[in-house]
Amino acid sequence: MTERSAARDPHDFIAGLPKAELHVHHVGSASPRIVSELAARHRDSKVPTDPEALADYFSFTDFAHFIQVYLSVVDLVRTPEDVRLLTYEIARDMSRQQVRYAELTVTPFSSVRRGIEDRAFMDAIEDARKSAEADFGTVLRWCFDIPGEAGLVSAEETARMATDDRVRPEGLVSFGLGGPEIGVSRPQFKPYFDRARAAGLHSVPHAGETTGPQTVWDALTFLGAERIGHGTSSAQDPKLLAHLAEHRIALEVCPTSNIATRAVRTLDEHPLKQFVDAGVLVTINSDDPPMFGTDLNKEYAIAARLLDLDERGLAALAKNAVAASFLDAAGKERISSEIDAYTEAWLAG
Repeated sequence: MTERSAARDPHDFIAGLPKAELHVHHVGSASPRIVSELAARHRDSKVPTDPEALADYFSFTDFAHFIQVYLSVVDLVRTPEDVRLLTYEIARDMSRQQVRYAELTVTPFSSVRRGIEDRAFMDAIEDARKSAEADFGTVLRWCFDIPGEAGLVSAEETARMATDDRVRPEGLVSFGLGGPEIGVSRPQFKPYFDRARAAGLHSVPHAGETTGPQTVWDALTFLGAERIGHGTSSAQDPKLLAHLAEHRIALEVCPTSNIATRAVRTLDEHPLKQFVDAGVLVTINSDDPPMFGTDLNKEYAIAARLLDLDERGLAALAKNAVAASFLDAAGKERISSEIDAYTEAWLAG
């Protein structure tokens, strides 16, 4: 990373910077406009229909409260039409932030158990994906994640939908594990990750967000993790940081999320700089952006402050996400070249 040498305010540069995002949740990306529209469709929900009231509704006391609120929004996605609307509008919002490529974490179990037929769910996300790419130029790929709070039943169903060629969507690239970490051990999910990996999917579990570094080790050892979602507590274990750096296992860092869920007390205490100083490959992500009052551009601005980055440093950070993605080599080269061209044009101008 390089130190900032030009303008102290990076926001204008970030706004136009081409980006990739690797840790962002499907339902968690629903904007207040979309959440209110879904709530109006399903009047029996406790979720407010007024977009302004959602700011208070999305004020979390701790991680457990966040999960409770998150699941109430999940409950608004009840039909294939809801799924399609949500997915397409997420891509629209991403395109406005110059996101060229995103691996969207999708939890199909949550929708299927609420009555959406699995093939209808897949058809809805795929139709939205293809339409969004044509309309906005944003390329979406899927990570199917196990909702850890739902136990091994959800793991079995998620693995089935991820590996059955009759159901598995074309855009699926990876397999994950989300939800609470406390009381939800990583090793128990090994058989399901083994199946997904045997089917050609990449392993990207959450780990070390609200638990210690042993959870990260477990994700590496038992789940074959190729990237780690959050990995916040990795900073507590120098041997773990060295391992992540040596093997180029990227951390999907989500600063504002970590503060909102109380995983980290303040931004000034965030371990992002420790990760970078240890040589760990870090990517910047927004997690559940509207719920946390953020977006990817804001997360890059936070990273610029915490790491004291200039424009070239921010461009390098953006290229980290491209390098750590599961995009094909030609796609990676295309976006990386676009980042370089944008940066050189900005500095020349």
